[in-house]
Amino acid sequence: MCPGNSRASGDQNPRYSGVFAFDNDFPALSADKIKASESRSELFRSSPEHGACRVLCFSPRHDMSVSKMDVECIEDVIYSWCKEYEILSGREDIGYVQIFENRGAIMGASNPHPHSQIWAVSAVPSLPERKGQQFAKYYRDHECSLLERYLREELEFEERIVFENSDWVVLVPYWAVWPFETMVLPRRAVSALPELTLLERKTLALLLKELTVCYDRLFDVAFPYSMGWYNSPTDVGSYPGWGLHASYYPPLLRSATIRKFIVGYELSAEGQRDFTPEHAAKTLRGSK
Repeated sequence: MCPGNSRASGDQNPRYSGVFAFDNDFPALSADKIKASESRSELFRSSPEHGACRVLCFSPRHDMSVSKMDVECIEDVIYSWCKEYEILSGREDIGYVQIFENRGAIMGASNPHPHSQIWAVSAVPSLPERKGQQFAKYYRDHECSLLERYLREELEFEERIVFENSDWVVLVPYWAVWPFETMVLPRRAVSALPELTLLERKTLALLLKELTVCYDRLFDVAFPYSMGWYNSPTDVGSYPGWGLHASYYPPLLRSATIRKFIVGYELSAEGQRDFTPEHAAKTLRGSK
């Protein structure tokens, strides 16, 4: 995915010098609407999905990562996420836009070039749908945002806060299952990335730089993770109380070579923590 190179599809990249976005050469989604097939039983129902799969290269250098990039370059990535979200969410056939990054081969990244992916789908996926339902229920019952209340209490307790700045907070969520799972939350209630002010985008870039450097220092390794942004769905539904947030899911447990596996009891019954979220937050603070 470097500038000027030919990709697997045969398309040639431009000589880009900053962020570069393009349609995924091997998209997981069809660009065309497909008619649902008739089911012979109510137990066997499926609906075809369509949409768009985009790739966003962070830098022309394949040896870069967010932790190594200048803050100004990370800002460019954030601006590009906002732009992609605005363009894709403006389509009438798109109900949800998922921005995510897989870092490291252990997390399924097939290309080492620093990049994220953006999938725009017609229907709201299961996890965001459940989040939206809970956000809406809490908002109806309490007339305030669930994440606003949650962040306020986390800041009061201070036990699971990793670090913070004027506009953002990184914490280990109380319900975290992955050992060093973190959550990125804005102090101001917003529902999607494009709503961020210029200052909030700059302070977010500073925070993402600090977080990824913190991860890399933990075990002195290019720390693998999957990251996902949760923006408000873009279909015709109503999503009161939706709060913008990002989650980082790193697989490493006690060293660069020991990872956590979701197997056995966790796969069959319920997730279990290997140590408390308070311990995880303290360990991460120690690697700053």
